[in-house]
Amino acid sequence: MPLMKSWVESANAPDCPFPLNNLPYGVFSTVGGEERCGVAIGDMILDIAAAEETGLVSIASTPVFDVPYWNDFIDLGGAIWETLRARLIELLSEGSDDQEAVAQLLIPMASASLHMPIAISEYTDFYAGRHHAQNVGTMFRGPENALPPNWLHIPIGYNGRASSVVVSGTDVRRPWGQLKSPEHDLPAFLPSRRFDIELEMGAIVGAASEWPLTVQEADDAIFGYVLLNDWSARDIQAWEYQPLGPFQAKATATSISPWIVTKAALEPFRCDTPAREFELLDHLKDVGPMLYNIDLDVTMAPQGKPATTITRTNYNEMYYSAAQQLAHHSTSGCPMNVGDLLGSGTISGPERANRGSLLELSWGGKEPLTLDSGDTRTFIEDGDTLTLSGTAKGDGFQIGFGKCTGTLLPAFKDPFKRQPS
Repeated sequence: MPLMKSWVESANAPDCPFPLNNLPYGVFSTVGGEERCGVAIGDMILDIAAAEETGLVSIASTPVFDVPYWNDFIDLGGAIWETLRARLIELLSEGSDDQEAVAQLLIPMASASLHMPIAISEYTDFYAGRHHAQNVGTMFRGPENALPPNWLHIPIGYNGRASSVVVSGTDVRRPWGQLKSPEHDLPAFLPSRRFDIELEMGAIVGAASEWPLTVQEADDAIFGYVLLNDWSARDIQAWEYQPLGPFQAKATATSISPWIVTKAALEPFRCDTPAREFELLDHLKDVGPMLYNIDLDVTMAPQGKPATTITRTNYNEMYYSAAQQLAHHSTSGCPMNVGDLLGSGTISGPERANRGSLLELSWGGKEPLTLDSGDTRTFIEDGDTLTLSGTAKGDGFQIGFGKCTGTLLPAFKDPFKRQPS
């Protein structure tokens, strides 16, 4: 698919992340203004709530954009998703009859603040990247026992905390927790010393269900995708995870990018999942290309110093797709809600330069990274800013998600008195 031309000139630049082909959904505000639903186009934001108020957009009998989240719209279903996208393309395409009216509703992105695009209903994180699972398993159990026996048959996951999901730009505080190093007999309550990131994609569930879903039904139920950083306290996790898995180690924060890129915008970039070592059971089998060709990277910037790209990989490295994760999640009859967030699991590639976490990049702290600034890192230090980026590259255009960024603040000196250290 080639670039779709818009009368918003900035949207036609080949390096613009928000061309007419994209039209991602978010929530924004301006100085002194309320939070409102908006659509990114070039370097502008279309105030979709105002477009609904003026009648330029009308998709339901009652307003759906008079709230600062997209859940009400998403809940209307796939046919309405298509209707709005078609109307937005009509309004913003080169030669639109409504250009003058729509131009009055555009807000410069540079003058806006971005907020959580949806109200997160529930959050589930998966462990579905083969290279990541192989690397982590090799570190702790050796290459011959790297993958658990079930890993090649089901997408392993755990239920996280929706309350700790935050939008890009939100600072993250180094957490306290129980730590136990091998040289000590008993644990201690201390700030995490091995704080990490996980480079992931997040899928937004767009349809409620109370019954098992087929993979095709699950794919149809996904509304769109965001970048996701599942911040992780590796030392807290090492002590707590047996036998039930992560708990407090993953409860500090999960950052997502501010724009939801719809599944419709990503359709041209579909690609196949990797070859299977074991044939999946019928209820999890692929029903076509289930992944997307999305280049991903992470930069790290020490406080006051330039950023260094520390990893580059691609979403097509996943072993299980979001649709398979959602289908598996529903098999027990687990109810799924509009606004549920599914984390893909860490996305790593086959080479060291493709690893999606510092745990892997530094091989458990044994192989420090050297940044462009000359600083070395094994895990995140106070003041470091981590930024995730994602791009699907088309013919003369690209689809972007906006940055997913966060800065690590020092641990509280006393977490119960909330005194900064």
